[in-house]
Amino acid sequence: MIRFKLKELISDYQFKEGRVLTMGEISEATGINRNTLSKIANQRGVSVVTSNVEALCRFFKCRVEDVMEFVEE
Repeated sequence: MIRFKLKELISDYQFKEGRVLTMGEISEATGINRNTLSKIANQRGVSVVTSNVEALCRFFKCRVEDVMEFVEE
């Protein structure tokens, strides 16, 4: 199963920047719908198109493996 690490990325961002980062801000900056971001953050086994993964990588200035990982079920 693919596990997304969006909550961890948000937490790290907030710590480094010293401010709250909202889903709305991420949505506006990436073009990813807020509902999709919520699903990525909160649902197991959610399916995401690669353009969304790319947008998150660009926003957080990170690599794909920082956004998601494979976990044995």
